[in-house]
Amino acid sequence: MNKNISRKNFIRNAAIATVSIPLGLSELSAAIPARIAIPAKTNAGPGDQLSISIFSKHLHWLNYKEMASLAKELGYDGVDLTVRAQGHVLPEHVARDLPKAVDAVRNAGLEVYTITTDIRSAEEKYAEDVLKAASAMGIRNYRMGWYDYNKDQDINVQLEGFKVKLKGLAALNEKYHIHGDYENHTGRFGGPIWDLWFAFKDLKPQWTGCQFDIRHAFVDGAEAWPINLDLIQDYLGSVTIKDFQWEKTNNKWGLHNVPLGEGMIDYPQYFRLLKKYGFQKPVSQHFEYPLGGAESGADKLSIPKDEVIAHMRSDLLTLKSLLKAAALY
Repeated sequence: MNKNISRKNFIRNAAIATVSIPLGLSELSAAIPARIAIPAKTNAGPGDQLSISIFSKHLHWLNYKEMASLAKELGYDGVDLTVRAQGHVLPEHVARDLPKAVDAVRNAGLEVYTITTDIRSAEEKYAEDVLKAASAMGIRNYRMGWYDYNKDQDINVQLEGFKVKLKGLAALNEKYHIHGDYENHTGRFGGPIWDLWFAFKDLKPQWTGCQFDIRHAFVDGAEAWPINLDLIQDYLGSVTIKDFQWEKTNNKWGLHNVPLGEGMIDYPQYFRLLKKYGFQKPVSQHFEYPLGGAESGADKLSIPKDEVIAHMRSDLLTLKSLLKAAALY
């Protein structure tokens, strides 16, 4: 074996080589070998325990039933459902289509612990419709949309404006008994974490908080992220999982998304801290490295489906192994 090939890559390549999924998804169950299937956890109910969901953005090439079937076969506990423009459920059709999507997931023996939305304020069109429909389906968490800074305006003034919007959403969250999660994202409000905490500190953490993204937290503060996590711990509503490394191209350093376990993020330390904080919330697994368009929410793939599925399976195996090592799962 080439000494430059990592053990992780060897396992991943072996998984891809041994899996052959036919293009017809009706044969999906029979195509995935039982010897490498991952048993799903028994779910006590949304929000009652740590759960692992697949972000449905990466499954836009499947309909509700096919999406749920694949998530089940891979070994996920649930699906983090996109309820936004170009998502699995469109906000303008949420009352009609969200029950269909949720029923498909639950009929597969899984759960919808979280949904991902573009909601940024309580006043915007469809915001209340989405939260009302989600609450009626027993969903307890949703991810909000992001706020962007305007570099030509005073930062403090903008922070106060974001705080007002979050306060309005907090009231709507409480009305419908659903937790709003704002994801920290590099280059946006919430990226540095301190500005997010400033906006959260006067809000009730049972209704509003953070979907902590360790990838973005690591990019913004490679050494500061544990302090940032400690700062925001009372407001954790959910977390996202992805990995990256720095890469130099044309004498310029940039971000390079990679499969889980092949990047720079110290997941053992991260999960030890989550264990210390008693974290028992939804986990959403993302795939942002090149994956035939699945990484960007494409409805058609440019590489064979079996390759996409094999990578997803490998990343989930890695995630479960890391979580179990930290006694979190």
